[in-house]
Amino acid sequence: MPKSVVNNASELIEIDCRISSLSHKFCVAPMMDWTDRHDRVFLRQLSSHALLYTEMVTSAALKHGDANYLLQHSPEEHPVALQLGGSNPAELAEAAKLAEQAGYDEVNLNVGCPSDRVQSGAFGACLMADPPLVANCIASMKSVVDVPVTVKCRIGIDDRDSQAELEDFIAVVADSGCELFIVHARKAILSGLSPKENREIPPLNYESVFTLKRNFPDLSIIINGGIKSLTEASSLIQNTDGVMLGREAYQNPYLLNEVDNYFFDDQQNQRSRLDCLRKFIPYIEKELNKGTPLHHMTRHILGLFKGQKGGKQFRRYLSENSYGKDSNIGVLLDAISYVN
Repeated sequence: MPKSVVNNASELIEIDCRISSLSHKFCVAPMMDWTDRHDRVFLRQLSSHALLYTEMVTSAALKHGDANYLLQHSPEEHPVALQLGGSNPAELAEAAKLAEQAGYDEVNLNVGCPSDRVQSGAFGACLMADPPLVANCIASMKSVVDVPVTVKCRIGIDDRDSQAELEDFIAVVADSGCELFIVHARKAILSGLSPKENREIPPLNYESVFTLKRNFPDLSIIINGGIKSLTEASSLIQNTDGVMLGREAYQNPYLLNEVDNYFFDDQQNQRSRLDCLRKFIPYIEKELNKGTPLHHMTRHILGLFKGQKGGKQFRRYLSENSYGKDSNIGVLLDAISYVN
């Protein structure tokens, strides 16, 4: 809800309640080309409480591009956080303000992406080498918004991966007012590894994140990296304040159906795979009527029936038939026949 349209005290109370009730117990990671607005609406059919993150949007794109298009999202996505990429404090402040006005519940700064494109823009994981700059960016954003401003980072970069260096980074940025850090429990190798390899080759070091929480008990520390199941997530949260899942939540989305019960003591949202898909169909139909190609929505549901009878046929049928110029809801209904 944009600040500019807040007209009365009840709307202010609504915003305050939304902010204060934001929970990071279970989050779905920002993933480029994956967690777009269509995917987030689909995931919301599986969990009412998981905090969803957008793909990274650069502050430069918001300043020089079509901000309304880049920030568009549906009301049912909430709670939802916008992840920003950038390193210019003034530009990030402008972007954070736009995010708040667009209604996002949180603004998160990317200090963890190791891609060449991101490094060429002097942001992402390379910012871990410059804690004062990150602190300046956070302070600038916090000075213009009321929603939480958070950081997603690695445990280190290249040979700067000691616990002392990580804790120095956290301490400096926390002094700027950042109270929550999402920490991918791998270091990033900034040259020689692709982004995919950086998600797999540097070894996981969960103990580094646990130590971080012990040494900064007043900060909220969310752990991310390599988490494959809710059982594993539940174990990790014993030593942190929350968990963030990425690829597993996307490739095997039905695991989110147990999140509300597992982490939020809410059993009302448990549905079958078909129930979750049927709840997504009205959104698909609405988007089709707007001219959105069918595959923009259906590519996100390919893993819904993973391991189920007919699941491979469902996936294959959608993959082969949803990309046509005239593909319509009938393609999805035909795919459902394989699993129904």
